[in-house]
Amino acid sequence: MRLKDKVALVTGASAGIGQACAEAFAKEGCRLVLAARRRDRLEAVADRLAADGGTRPHLVELDVRDRQAVNAAVDSLPPPWREIDILVNNAGLSRGLDRLHEGSHVDWEEMIDTNVKGLLWVSRAVLPGMVARDRGHVINVGSIAGHQVYQGGNVYCATKFAVQALSRGLRLDLLGTRVRCSTVDPGMVQTEFSEVRFRGDRDRADKVYRSFPPLTAADVADAIVYCATRPSHVAVQEIVLMPQDQGAVYASHPRGVPD
Repeated sequence: MRLKDKVALVTGASAGIGQACAEAFAKEGCRLVLAARRRDRLEAVADRLAADGGTRPHLVELDVRDRQAVNAAVDSLPPPWREIDILVNNAGLSRGLDRLHEGSHVDWEEMIDTNVKGLLWVSRAVLPGMVARDRGHVINVGSIAGHQVYQGGNVYCATKFAVQALSRGLRLDLLGTRVRCSTVDPGMVQTEFSEVRFRGDRDRADKVYRSFPPLTAADVADAIVYCATRPSHVAVQEIVLMPQDQGAVYASHPRGVPD
């Protein structure tokens, strides 16, 4: 399926997988709506895309945890960006590796409100238009943590298992329409994820990616674009994407990463 001139909304688009998705969909000729909390980072992404000759994206400074702000943002989209064809629910994060009985309720609320409720608020705002037009594609960025639970990942894993359940339920809800739902579930990806998890401790975050070559954000974006470009009768329900040297969350081959 050709994506030229289709409208793609990407959440968490200011860095990492979201930024890579913006770049990948721009190359396909999409008109982009980029949403994130950091306006300055969004502006930098938009400037780079415009410099490459694409249409400048429509930017939305947005915290997906705020349901009213999400509804207002979607309702106020200008006409060229109003009819969203592709929604990439990418905004998400993890906090800490605490055992459940030592965990922080603040961290729990942030993960649940972003990874689960944020996905719900954005999907609820966008999906009615897709269903009414009888076309569209929701692509949720999940994780291997939605398939395998690891020590210290209790609540984060629970949120990603929830993404799987919501995606599977949505596919049933959309039967009879031409709206598709996919999930792309990566293993280890070198982004700001670990730095966010460890609250800015860059040395600790860097150690996560030293055992073997991880996935890049562009690898994940490539899989997401693959889902979106299948023929209309083909629905890619789920992609699990892993580094070659990672067989499971805690099963990997320590190859080392070249400097």
